[in-house]
Amino acid sequence: MLSYIFIGLALGSIYAMAAASLVVTYESAGILNFAFGSMAFFVAKFFYWSNATHGWNLAVAGVVSLLVVAPLVGVVLYLAVFRFLRTRTTLIKIVASIGVSVALPALAIILFGNATITQAAGLAPRPVKFWQVFGATVDMNQLIIYGFLVVVVGAGTAVLRFTDIGLKVRAMVNSEALTSLSGTNPNRVALGVWAVSGLLAGSTGILAGPTIGVTVDSMTLLMASAFAAVVAARLRHLGIAVGVALLMGLVTDVSQYWLPANSTTTTNIVQSIPFVFILVFLLFYLVRGGTLGQETAGGGALDSAIRAEGGERMAASAARLGALARSVRWYSPRSVSGVLPLVVIVLLPAMFSGYWLGLVARGLALAIVLLSFSLVTGDGGMLWLCQITFAGGGALIAAELSSKQGVNPLVAALIGALAMAPIGVLIGALTIRLGELYVALVTLSFGLLVDTVVFSSSQFNPGLGGVDMARPVFAGDDRSFAYFALAVFLIIGVVIVNLRRSTTGLAISAIRWSEPAAKTLGLKIVRIKSVLSGAAAFVAGLGGAILAMYDLNTDTLTYGTFGGLVWLAVLVTVGVRSLTAALIAGLSFMLLPAVFSTYLPTSWLQVPSLLFGLGAIGLAVHPEGVVAMYARYFQNLIFGRFTRGAAPRDPADPLAEPPPEPELPPAPASVPMASALTATPDVSLGTPR
Repeated sequence: MLSYIFIGLALGSIYAMAAASLVVTYESAGILNFAFGSMAFFVAKFFYWSNATHGWNLAVAGVVSLLVVAPLVGVVLYLAVFRFLRTRTTLIKIVASIGVSVALPALAIILFGNATITQAAGLAPRPVKFWQVFGATVDMNQLIIYGFLVVVVGAGTAVLRFTDIGLKVRAMVNSEALTSLSGTNPNRVALGVWAVSGLLAGSTGILAGPTIGVTVDSMTLLMASAFAAVVAARLRHLGIAVGVALLMGLVTDVSQYWLPANSTTTTNIVQSIPFVFILVFLLFYLVRGGTLGQETAGGGALDSAIRAEGGERMAASAARLGALARSVRWYSPRSVSGVLPLVVIVLLPAMFSGYWLGLVARGLALAIVLLSFSLVTGDGGMLWLCQITFAGGGALIAAELSSKQGVNPLVAALIGALAMAPIGVLIGALTIRLGELYVALVTLSFGLLVDTVVFSSSQFNPGLGGVDMARPVFAGDDRSFAYFALAVFLIIGVVIVNLRRSTTGLAISAIRWSEPAAKTLGLKIVRIKSVLSGAAAFVAGLGGAILAMYDLNTDTLTYGTFGGLVWLAVLVTVGVRSLTAALIAGLSFMLLPAVFSTYLPTSWLQVPSLLFGLGAIGLAVHPEGVVAMYARYFQNLIFGRFTRGAAPRDPADPLAEPPPEPELPPAPASVPMASALTATPDVSLGTPR
């Protein structure tokens, strides 16, 4: 038993360091760093590359990794990404940090090689020394982990509470604006915070290497597990986060003392413990207080007023875009230019054959799943990180019915999708009141829990390829299947367009713009968002079943939660609300890696993932999506030339160049400038406040 306790304390210490870093960065910068696992992977990968691959001395490799590379990673990420996010909406903060989590591992593999490291050396000299304590074994790596935790907690608490540096950090948490007025440069304080965050991430990655290896999935799973302690601390209380992390590590390892060894059930239970902790604490806070609320960091009233500066310009821009949209007819150049990508996509199955035709067909099937992100995130303003889980659930149910019960594949796909809808409604009803950050955490935990308990089950994953799934008779070849998937996409797209134009769509738009204002209109926010969540789960389940039809099986590796983060990054790169963007994103996800693997050296294989991640990071500057932004510039260019050649400019015409600035009352101080930007008709990603 004592051996399990020692191992559990070591695991809990690793969780505690991760949780401490997440709490500190959230408290000081208002960002829950979903890229923490990727930062840990990058530094641990460098440590392994320098020590094991290039033979650096262990001490030198450790010092360079922890005191140079790790802080530098934090500083560079702050300067390149996170400094732009403080005044953005919660959704944009999360999506941009997810973009970092996609791009950074790809960069690490490009720089340090793609070797799979299932077990790495820690900081202890080799051979690793060990001692017997009351009959239990303790090794040097465990002692180093305990020492790191003591230093992190002790030194961190002392610095934050009893030094000028800690006072400046706490001041910036309360109000960045007032901190500036006191003569302190907030950017320097933030640089220090992110340097420490990088140090903690690097320490966590290197110390966890001997236990869980150095892989993207293992480090991301470590971060997701640490979220349990962060939720228990309600994103703020460092001491609670550390204590819960230690308890979680103890429960994880001590429970194995009573569970049967070498059992699949034991593995599932052990891997599920962190996510059970998350759900338990969420339910506890929800039952005790009725709601968790949105625990946002980022300053006080003065900061809000500063962020609202220029809101009238953003509102005027939104009004001008609305006037443009109302004045455009179906035959106008702007409408025609918007349809052109769809026309090209319709022609793609006829233009390709063989390998490339198959990729086009699979990309069109994937685009159906991405429509669910457009519904729940683009229209609903909710960042759900388990849409790929609904896709996998729909695929598994459809395959079971089709292959084992003899149900027609189309009917089986519809049944699988319908089975996902009530689950989506239930999760929506339980989480919508929690606040945007908690919704993201709960849906991520739900997806990882399903990965662990369901998708890894021998019933649904009997071997390589999973359960067989048949195609419809009329879509047996890839070209027919491509047009079948495109037809399904267009049908769902028409329904979504009609929904957006309906009374319900107006209600959804009002809620996305301002929930308090929507409440004054008598709108049932929870009911409307729950129904939208169910619809998104249905679309995801149907898309997953169609994707399985193309693959002819339900390989559960296709539907892993971490893969869904990449899907989301690809979609937001293009534009999360545009239906055409879902098509482009699905095809890009399939075709771009194939182009690199076919025509470029193998060392370039990670470049597509890097590009997808960078696109999501671009939301920090361009919330509408980088591709959507340039598409708008192109439309404005073509449209402006056409109108100038067709008729003289009328200054009163909203389509004239330059358009007049309407005189509108200033935006309320509670509406941030970034929120006003994201509230434009075609580009909103977050829920403005």
